[in-house]
Amino acid sequence: MLCLLAGISLAVQAQPAKSRVARTPAAAAKTAKTSTTPTSDRAALMFPTSAEMPEDVVWRRDIYRILDLTKDANAPLYYPVEPSGKNQNLFTYIFRLWLSDRLPVYEYKLDGNESFEKKDCLKGDSAKEAFLSRYSIYYERQGSKIVVPESDIPSAQVKRYYIKESSYFDQQSATYKTRVTALCPVMIEGDDFMLDEDMANGAGGTPKPLFWVNYDDVATYLSRMPLMASNLNNVTNMTAADYFTMNKYEGKIYKTNNMQGRLLQDYCKTDSAMNKEQERIEKQLTDFEEGIWGKVEQPDTTTATADSLAAEQPAKKTTARAAARSKKNSKSEDNTSRRSKAAAATAKRSSGNSAPRVSVRRQRR
Repeated sequence: MLCLLAGISLAVQAQPAKSRVARTPAAAAKTAKTSTTPTSDRAALMFPTSAEMPEDVVWRRDIYRILDLTKDANAPLYYPVEPSGKNQNLFTYIFRLWLSDRLPVYEYKLDGNESFEKKDCLKGDSAKEAFLSRYSIYYERQGSKIVVPESDIPSAQVKRYYIKESSYFDQQSATYKTRVTALCPVMIEGDDFMLDEDMANGAGGTPKPLFWVNYDDVATYLSRMPLMASNLNNVTNMTAADYFTMNKYEGKIYKTNNMQGRLLQDYCKTDSAMNKEQERIEKQLTDFEEGIWGKVEQPDTTTATADSLAAEQPAKKTTARAAARSKKNSKSEDNTSRRSKAAAATAKRSSGNSAPRVSVRRQRR
């Protein structure tokens, strides 16, 4: 027995020191930080989003839209303007992710085209300071970090977004989808003489696009951002990822991917021409989608009514003729019945006359 106890004690002492130390929360956090799995990948596993667009699709159309955040359909992206507890608008959320180095953003170039190459990424303290100084955003240095106070985040001035969306047909799954692929917040700057209500409505001012965000990079975080999508139901039953996946936004087309690289305003010189061109492009997308599955023809109510009236006329005539025949047959049956009854009565009388008549007379006494 003593030998057994001695052997157990020697085995315990022979174990490495690290295996006998309990894992504390701090140690677990340190291990998580040194994990080889990137934070974005781990978040993607925890919060999966919609599938990415395949690269080998047989048809795709890329268009760019302007989202006006003063419109009701786009308001969930703008409110609350000032962060309130856990609630914040989309720009504040993206801006904080970028400052904390959790989300890459890319420079907005003069041609307006997005570029997600490494050389265009606004990464590092020098790039951040240059960006903040260019757009007059106040910041502070706290040790090795760049900090922007909440009151200095220009979330109230970001009243628009440029988005790039791709409509495509996936032949592998035989589905037609429209998917957002890039976002660009646009800050509206006004002069000192502009009225506050004009600034609130986005009227006037100078649009200043800030940066491009690859939607695939931010989709994981948007799946954790709640939105209040209705004025009637104040329950936050939708996320920002749901909002973009279901295409709840409304925006006018300002550009398409074309060989000349032209904007709509380059060849649409009037507002009416611009509206017609936007409607034409929207119709092209609708026609392509309907052409895949086949358009369901709606009956012409005018023609259908005329046809039904024309069909009713012979039916009415046939019914009238049938009623006349029925009435005539009824009359003939009545006459036949009357004749039969009269004949029966005559026959009865004739049969009564042929029988011998017996006369009884009282005898006189």
